[in-house]
Amino acid sequence: MKFYTKKGDDGSTGLIGEGRIRKYDPRLEAIGNFDEACAALGLCRSFSTSGRVQEVALLLQKQLHLLMGEIASQDKHQVLSNGIDESHTKWVENIIEEFTSQIEMPKEFIIAGDTKSGAFFALARTTIRRAERKLTELYDHELVKNKHLLGFVNRLSSLLFVLELYENSISGKGSQTLVK
Repeated sequence: MKFYTKKGDDGSTGLIGEGRIRKYDPRLEAIGNFDEACAALGLCRSFSTSGRVQEVALLLQKQLHLLMGEIASQDKHQVLSNGIDESHTKWVENIIEEFTSQIEMPKEFIIAGDTKSGAFFALARTTIRRAERKLTELYDHELVKNKHLLGFVNRLSSLLFVLELYENSISGKGSQTLVK
């Protein structure tokens, strides 16, 4: 099996379903942003010492793959790949509550880098925020139709912030704020 097809040598790529699009298409930019976030979550998972955090990070990576599949789907195929719904957003909210109960929320902005895993969660969060901006554009232009993606991604960035704080907390280092 070859790991290349040469089909993209003309600057196009295939979507799920029929047809090809240019590699600068906004859907591919969004997918690339979510792919970066997924890779950052892999770093989070590999550096975390918490089994529960590792489990949550892996589930988030899998959910991001569902989301990327949906963005990569043509209209008639979106039903087949429509994997993110309201239950996913609710799950993220429940995980936020689980970890929030174990940390102290800072009253100021924090500066990333107190722990490796915490810093990687900050990286994943900022990448998700960038992806969220592109996803909103896709939704506004009706290139993505599932409104639940917006809520899911918005909650996801909040969860990643909470997990950054949690990782810093369990290390005993806490989080640096602007005033310290």
